[in-house]
Amino acid sequence: MHGDTVYRRLREQIVAGHYPPGERLTELSASAALEVSRTPVREALRRLESDGLVRSTGRGVVVTGLSPDSLDHAYAVRAALETLTAELAADRQRDGRIPPAALAELEDSARRLEQVTAAGDLDRAIGLNRDFHRTVAELAGNPIALETLDRLWDQIIVSTRATLTAPERPEAVADEHRRLLAAIRDGRRELAGRIAGDHARATGAARTRTSPAS
Repeated sequence: MHGDTVYRRLREQIVAGHYPPGERLTELSASAALEVSRTPVREALRRLESDGLVRSTGRGVVVTGLSPDSLDHAYAVRAALETLTAELAADRQRDGRIPPAALAELEDSARRLEQVTAAGDLDRAIGLNRDFHRTVAELAGNPIALETLDRLWDQIIVSTRATLTAPERPEAVADEHRRLLAAIRDGRRELAGRIAGDHARATGAARTRTSPAS
């Protein structure tokens, strides 16, 4: 198994909750689980440490979760970046630089997320919600913003997964997604940015009682 593949597999497993915050990972245990040698695992653990998902303990690494204060900071940065990416996506749509198929994909992502959230499948909702917001960031055409958001999303999901519950206001959350989609589709920069930023800030403020579909 290639080193990049080992890194992606371990990262996916951590974000999916297979290794919760506080759990120790060693080269030996990870290599046995993935059926690979310890060399690519060692490199993968270094990369995961630089991602902020694990920290070294001297005897392997421990999966890390953000403190409440750090989560506040993470959501503030997420709100700023999602404001930016929504604005850029609306700009590119207004300029005719977004293919219709890409917008159709975003609409489909929002629709599937509503269905899964209504069914109460939180694990799938986490992934679909991330797909929706990541697609917005992809439409923005700013790779640095996308990469930074990916890192933030990983850290936030790892740190909040254990406290997530079904949404109290699923229709309100879905409406925010629909309004964001409409603002991007209409090329309305300021409105798209405002909706995206307010949405991220509301999610951060309610993180102990909201669902991942936000």
